[in-house]
Amino acid sequence: MASMKELVEEIAKSLVDVPEEVQVREVEGEQTTVLELRVAPGDLGKVIGKQGRTARSIRTLLGAAGMKLNRRFSLEILE
Repeated sequence: MASMKELVEEIAKSLVDVPEEVQVREVEGEQTTVLELRVAPGDLGKVIGKQGRTARSIRTLLGAAGMKLNRRFSLEILE
């Protein structure tokens, strides 16, 4: 099964204009895994979306997939 990191990476790459700038870092915590997403400065708005809708959708997917894996995932979009 593909990792959550790869899932976020694929989603982000399909949204942005500069896919080679997409970086996802996984930070393992005790109960939560934080996925830090970094994109090109011009693509920031694309991964956040209008009123944060796109970012919220990605977080919803992480939450649903995380339930299946008995693990919590949170997404942080870094500038």
